[in-house]
Amino acid sequence: MESTRARWSWWRSAWLLGPALVAGVAYLDPGNVASNMTAGARYGYLLVWVVVVGNVMAWLIQYLSAKLGIVTGQSLPEVLGTRIRNRWSRRAYWLQAELVAMATDIAEVLGGAVALHLLFGIPLLLGGAITGAVSIVLLTIQTRRGPRHFEFVIIGLMAVIVIGFVAGLFVAPPDPAGVLGGMLPRFADSGSVLLAASILGATVMPHAIYAHSALTRDRFATEVGRPGIRMLLAVTRWDVTIAMVIAGSVNLAILLLAAANLAGVDGTDSLEGAHAAISASLGPVIGTLFAVGLLASGLASTSVGAYAGAEIMHGLLTVRIPVLARRLVTLIPALVLLGVGFDPTLALVLSQVVLSFGIPFALVPLVALTAQRRTLGEHANRTITTVLGVVFAVLLIALNAVLLWLVATGA
Repeated sequence: MESTRARWSWWRSAWLLGPALVAGVAYLDPGNVASNMTAGARYGYLLVWVVVVGNVMAWLIQYLSAKLGIVTGQSLPEVLGTRIRNRWSRRAYWLQAELVAMATDIAEVLGGAVALHLLFGIPLLLGGAITGAVSIVLLTIQTRRGPRHFEFVIIGLMAVIVIGFVAGLFVAPPDPAGVLGGMLPRFADSGSVLLAASILGATVMPHAIYAHSALTRDRFATEVGRPGIRMLLAVTRWDVTIAMVIAGSVNLAILLLAAANLAGVDGTDSLEGAHAAISASLGPVIGTLFAVGLLASGLASTSVGAYAGAEIMHGLLTVRIPVLARRLVTLIPALVLLGVGFDPTLALVLSQVVLSFGIPFALVPLVALTAQRRTLGEHANRTITTVLGVVFAVLLIALNAVLLWLVATGA
């Protein structure tokens, strides 16, 4: 009897995994690829520590977001929508969150367009439209078939992403001494600070914070009464750990691939140039896998981003616009950039910097709310958890302040 119960419990727990893996796709979007690839090509192993630190921060942040959704049954935007009483303050908060969501969408659609161009020679504007159309199909699965089917599709795309971006390391592994040296926190110049902010913006994603609380709310709406909140939180810790290990490993693999094979190679500051260099040095098969991984990254992450954007609007403005309709609206800025011929890789990197400025607005309220007993009751953060959350928030805000000073002074 005990053995049967244990097996049932194990399978039941495994079935509860999923929301963090969906949110984790946000950490594998084309903006991550551009930021990490550029960092590795320009500075070698210098910024390895930024990827590692960012992933450690992301684990705690995503767990807190998931916990908020599980315990309260509300997403972070919904909780903030009820706590921010002043209408104009709530709208101002929504505006910055909306800009962050739009920057996210730009990165994801551009990445998908570039991937289609690399694979099939499709013009960027048409590629962006195709990426948007496919993302609408994926969102239809979420709205009509439910969160579990959506999870299966996104996790499948995540597997493609992992293969596409990690395969090159088996052909040309990085220098172990260089990797260890990159664990020492330091910067080389203002450009490395800019890329560090871009990497953190792509690693600790504001829209992933908003989305994860909504994903757990939707996924566990009918589960809380049966397995119990404590069991859900225990499973969620495993869920977040698995998702962050995958996302962190892939992000690190991208940087190491560039550091080992693209350092000093001309043209690698663009995704097209990086793809050409990878194909030339590691072979066309690895180059094709890289492009396929980029395409899967754009398709999966743009669907999750649209889900997050719809939740932001609903929670803060109490306006519910169908996800598909919202997807069409947020697709326009990316298509405009493609239409005017703006450099896709530069747009990707800059979008990640915009994301880094949105981090404090999501992270500070998240830490504050999860530390409150009146919000989470007995599941409120322990003191050490809150301290770590505060430290992470201060570090991220300080880095953004330095970046703003560098940009303002032209340094």
